[in-house]
Formats: sequence, C-alpha cells, structure tokens
Amino acid sequence: MLGAIETLILAFAIGLTGALAPGPTLVATINSSLQRGWTVGPKVATGHAIAEMGVFLMIALGVATVVEDHTATVAVVGGSALILFGLLTMKGSRTATMKISQGHAASNPYIAGALTSVSNPYFWIWWMSIGSALVLAELREGLLLAMIFMIGHWGADYGWYTFVSTSLHRGRTFLSEANYRRVLALCGAFLVLFGASYLFGAWSA
Repeated sequence: MLGAIETLILAFAIGLTGALAPGPTLVATINSSLQRGWTVGPKVATGHAIAEMGVFLMIALGVATVVEDHTATVAVVGGSALILFGLLTMKGSRTATMKISQGHAASNPYIAGALTSVSNPYFWIWWMSIGSALVLAELREGLLLAMIFMIGHWGADYGWYTFVSTSLHRGRTFLSEANYRRVLALCGAFLVLFGASYLFGAWSA
C-alpha cells in the first residue's frame, strides 16, 4: 500500500483533476473574485471542504462497514469510474473555458462553496464512485492515511481556487484558455491511466 507521502501526492493529483473541471464551484469563485479579492478562493475552498468532510465521515462511519465484504466490487466500480471521468474530462477539455460569468457574486463565499458542491450531481457521483473507493482503500490501512488522502485532496482545491481568485483579482489570467484546456486534457489522461492501474490491481489481487 502507498505510504504517507505517496498518498498525499496521489490525492493532490486526483483532487486537481476534479478542481480544474468547470462547474458551479468554479463559477462562484470567478464571479466573486473581482469584487471581493483573492481571499474568495480559499473561502470557497473551505466551504467545499466542509461539504466533503461530511461525505468523508459518512464513508468512514457508515459505508465502510457495509461494503467491507465487497471491496473488490468497490475497486472495480471505482476504477471504471476513474476511466469514465477521465475520458469525459478529455472530451470536455476541447471546449472548456474560464470566461467570467454574468451572474451575481455570492454574498458568503463559504456558503457558496458548500452549496455549489452539494447541489452539483458530479460531486455526488464522484464521491460515491471514485472518492469512496479511494477513501476505503486508505481506511483499510488506517484512519491516518485516509486523513492524509483528504489533506492532499483539499490541497488541490485550495491551490486551484486561490490561484483563480488571485489571478482574476489582479485583472489578468495567468493561465490562458489554450493552456487551461491542455492541463485539463492531461488531467483526464492521468485519470484514465490511474483508473486502468487501479482496475489491474483489483483483478490481480
């Protein structure tokens, strides 16, 4: 099983693929950054992390006991989901954009981060497939590794949303649309490769 450092790096890389994907949480960050400054990014990420902590606790305290006898099935579902999300990410990268929305800035970025997360179907699909499989794999090695996984995952969220809010607050975009699409495509390819590796490990176990 992966050690603490490897788990942290892997969680950051996988978390980044989700954070980069266009969605309501990213829109909330973009809409508020010009008006409220660079601190919007970490505030939105905090709201997002609070929502994910609730999901993590459900997995750790409830789902884990239910699926303990079905770990191989969870691994197959998780690996397949990784490949599917990777392919969808690669496809979506062709038209992905970071253009500023015309919507209103959220009055409370913490609440915006939480609400845009739990109201997004992608959030639940990701956690009930990829996220739960990875968290359960770490939980089998101990609660500490599972928490390290979450720290790495949140590190990607905080890093990306802070990067976006700082960039827009300063009146420029450090990441061009073309490069954003390239990075997103690379993230999708990473998910596909990791998903294939995950499936191989489940079948050979």
